[in-house]
Amino acid sequence: MEAKKISESRSVTSIHVLPNDTNNHGTFFGGKLMMYVDNIGAIAAMRHARQNVVTASIDSVDFLVPIKAGSSVCLEAMVTWTHRTSMEVFVKIVTEDLLTGERQLCTTSFLTFVAIGEDGKAQPVPKVIPESEEEKALYESAEKRYLHRKERKNNTKDFASKLTLDKPWER
Repeated sequence: MEAKKISESRSVTSIHVLPNDTNNHGTFFGGKLMMYVDNIGAIAAMRHARQNVVTASIDSVDFLVPIKAGSSVCLEAMVTWTHRTSMEVFVKIVTEDLLTGERQLCTTSFLTFVAIGEDGKAQPVPKVIPESEEEKALYESAEKRYLHRKERKNNTKDFASKLTLDKPWER
C-alpha cells in the first residue's frame, strides 16, 4: 500500500454561528461543535483511506476562547499518523469575527478513526508523508499520543468492568 501525503487528506469547512447554535451565554454549543469536529475528521480519514471509517476515540476538545454568535468557525482536519488500521486525525478550529476579520485559534482536537471494510472488519490504511513544518511536528509527536490512547483505553476497560448495568430506576 502506497503512503500518501498528509495534504491529500486535508479537509476544510466553515460554519456561520447563528443564534440558534448558541447556549444561554451567546456562545456556540460545545456539543454542536463536537459534531462538526467528528464530521470533518471522518471526511479527512475517508479521503486518506478511501474506505468507510468509524470514530474510535476523541482525545479531547480543548476550548481556548469562546465562539460567539455572528462569528464563523473554520475547521481544518488532516490525517497526521497511521497505525495498521487506525488513523490519527488532527482538527484545528479557528473563529473569525466576520465584521472585524479578527481570527483566533479557539479549539484543537485529536481523533482516532478506523477504516472498515464491507465485511465490517478493520482494514489496513496507507502510511502518511508529512511535508510542512506543522505536519512534521504533528507526525513526530503522534506515536506518543497513540501509546497514551492505548493506555487510556485499557484503563477505561478496567474501570468499565467494575460498573454495574443495573436499572438505576429499580435501585
